[in-house]
Parts: sequence; C-alpha cells; structure tokens
Amino acid sequence: MYRKLIFVLLIAYSLIVLYATIALAVDGPVPQVIVPIGTLTGFTFCLLHAVSRLGWKNALLLLAFVFGVSLLFESLGVATGMVYGPYYYTAKLGPKFLGLVPYLIAVAWFMMMYPSFVMAEWLIPLSWRGAKRLLSIAAIGALIMTAWDVVMDPIMVSADYWVWEVNGDFFGVPLQNYWGWWLTVFTTFVLYLLVTRNRLRLKKPDGTVWRWPRSRSQDTRTLSTR
Repeated sequence: MYRKLIFVLLIAYSLIVLYATIALAVDGPVPQVIVPIGTLTGFTFCLLHAVSRLGWKNALLLLAFVFGVSLLFESLGVATGMVYGPYYYTAKLGPKFLGLVPYLIAVAWFMMMYPSFVMAEWLIPLSWRGAKRLLSIAAIGALIMTAWDVVMDPIMVSADYWVWEVNGDFFGVPLQNYWGWWLTVFTTFVLYLLVTRNRLRLKKPDGTVWRWPRSRSQDTRTLSTR
C-alpha cells in the first residue's frame, strides 16, 4: 500500500507538470492553484520516498536542514540582495516567513533537493570515502539542482511569482542567482552528510537494504535485510 501511494503521487505530479508544460507551450491559461498543488504533490512524494529509502529519522533530518538553510538564505537574499541578487516575492505563493519568503518556497526546495541528492549519490562511486565522497555528493547534487533552476527560474519570473530588481544576463535572471542556488544546496548537503556521517541504510526497490562498505576490501555494496 505504501509503495502504491508513492507511485500514485509520482503519476499525479507528472501529470500536473505535463499539463502546465503543455499549457505554457501553447500559451494557454495555467490556473494559479496549479503551482501550490504541484509543489505539495511533489513534496509529499519526495518525503515518502525519502522515508522509505532513508528511514524516518534521516528523512526528517534532511527535511529540517533543507527548511532551515533555504529559509535562512532566501530571507537574507530578499532582505539584502545578497546570495542570489536583488529580488522579491509577489503575493502569488501565499503567506511569507517574516514577510519575506513564502513558506511554499521551502517546500519546493525539498521537492527539488531530494531528487538531486539521490542522483548525486548514485553518480559518486562507493570507492570514494570520507571527505572526498561527502564533498562530491554535495557539489554534484548542488549542480544538478542548479541546472533545474536554469530552466525553471525564467518561467516563474515570467509568471510573476517573483521579481528581479535588475535586468539579468539570462532571460532577465542575474547569473549570481545560480551561484546562490549552488551554494544553498551545497551547504545543506554538507551539513546533512556531516551529521549522518554518510552511513545511511538505503533501500533498494525490492525492499532489501544497501549498507555502506566499512573497509577497502568491500569494493561493492554489501546486501542485507532488516
């Protein structure tokens, strides 16, 4: 039942994104409610997937770091123009933290960070250990998510969800924004991996569990079950 729910949420999120993409392509109307619904659907899918893969403790820990770091960096960015460049959010995304950053933005950060983390983790060889592995996962994960924003940011700006106070070089978006995104994600992943010490028990799709190798003689993942 649990896996079926995750699968249903993934299908629902894919359909929402497909609808919005087609509507934008044909210059059709996109209901304002589609953004919060899509974001919350994607968030729920990612959280449940993280719980099934990392366990409740690690999933909630990652969620806490994402919310804390993203709200800190975003609030600093809106208030001062640091990190991403000078910008502000319109009222379209709902209530705001400290009157600066919509709470929905922190939800969206997790929805985007978790898949980026999973992809980075699988791209980095298990033979890489310690600081090398930690920093590589954080750097590649941040790069993946920043690439996502390269496409997303101009679209959201054109839909008036946030406004840049400068005319940036990339469809009105300042290049500093992408450095800020990378830094936000990198910081979040480094903190999370330092706390968990990169010893996560990760579930495979068949329900078995991968364990991290504890010595150099174990050059592949050791399969175990709960």
